[in-house]
Amino acid sequence: MTSITIPLTDDLMSKLKKMADFHQIAPEELVRATVEDLVTTQNTTFDDALDLVLAKNEELYQRLAK
Repeated sequence: MTSITIPLTDDLMSKLKKMADFHQIAPEELVRATVEDLVTTQNTTFDDALDLVLAKNEELYQRLAK
């Protein structure tokens, strides 16, 4: 497993701790879960958008390829 270190302002760290306390988890776990969600959601959203555009324009792309 890889670890990273990021600088946070005192205000941001305070807000992170409050959110983590609310969810009853460690701040590090909240950050890890948030990053994981961002990475997987972003890829899924992009893939869905790509599939939609390709399907929507499939006939056009076939005509242009001739």
